[in-house]
Amino acid sequence: RENPVIATFKSAARLNGSGSDKDTRHIVFDISESGIAYQPGDSFGLTPRNDERLVDAVLAAMKAPADFPIGDTSFRNALIDDYALGLAPDMLFEFASYLVGGARRHKLKALAKGLDPDGDAATYDVLKVLETFGPMHPDPEAFLECLEPLQPRLYSISSSPAATPGELHLTVDAVRYDMEQRRRLGVASTFLCDRIASGEPVSVYVQRAHGFALPTESTTPIIMVGPGTGVAPFRSFLWHRQATKAPGKAWLFYGHQRESTDFYYREEFDELTRAGTLTKLSTAWSRDGEKKVYVQDRMRESGAELWSWLKVGAHFYVCGDAKRMAKDVESAIAEIAEQHGHMSAAGAKDFISELKAAGRYQAD
Repeated sequence: RENPVIATFKSAARLNGSGSDKDTRHIVFDISESGIAYQPGDSFGLTPRNDERLVDAVLAAMKAPADFPIGDTSFRNALIDDYALGLAPDMLFEFASYLVGGARRHKLKALAKGLDPDGDAATYDVLKVLETFGPMHPDPEAFLECLEPLQPRLYSISSSPAATPGELHLTVDAVRYDMEQRRRLGVASTFLCDRIASGEPVSVYVQRAHGFALPTESTTPIIMVGPGTGVAPFRSFLWHRQATKAPGKAWLFYGHQRESTDFYYREEFDELTRAGTLTKLSTAWSRDGEKKVYVQDRMRESGAELWSWLKVGAHFYVCGDAKRMAKDVESAIAEIAEQHGHMSAAGAKDFISELKAAGRYQAD
């Protein structure tokens, strides 16, 4: 992170079928001249650029000159390349409170203290502050001092250096949503999906995995649970095992909304299954039937077989939403341990703790 290098963006191919509610891309970087080395399980950091339309809206709200000099660049370029324009920082609320009066000042002072008098604090990005509490015309340099630096973003790597040397792949959901009649954009995801052209350089780095990697022994079975873009590291795992001719069994639980539009890498998984690299694939589709079905439901349905894999030493992996999905998956493992391992609730909890301590239960 402190010493990034340059990689070359190649492509962003859409993975969803027509009619999907999602826009998910398979992102490819050329890293052949970057000096980057990585292993399955590692993450890829990149520094995005802000949407120029958002920057121009900020400039218009301030009535500020785009070419105002900031160091060796312009105000506009500094906003594009260097400063976060998402959730407004407390310092911006405080600064703006000195530029307005009356009720607007009181609201800004409250927001600067972390209060939420009207229940809308989470809706204030930088542009909304300027538009809601303006007109205000702050000095550009003083304004920039109130903003946070634009931070790099991390993504799970979905390729294997053994399978695609010189390339690095990501699996990225484009974040776009409407709030108060304005389209909001995830800065890094839409940078990758919409705003960068093939051949452009990007500042990048690799973050090594800590406790999320393939087993040392290639014969060890692996169980992977990765719905949606959580499948990214497991695509990496499987192609690495294919390329290195690892003989260990592999079971993937994959889920999303609809099989017809959201089955990412379906053809690849078919190929990996035919080759014997992917031993078993269990899928769950939450919008295809009257009842929503999730990966943890498929785990429970296959509880006896899953337990048998764990008993012979399989490593268990989960990647995705830590707040909900990962907790639900851990609960499913506990239920399986109780039912098929004949454990008490406390014993099942201890069993999972032992798996984690041994590096056999890993979460990303």
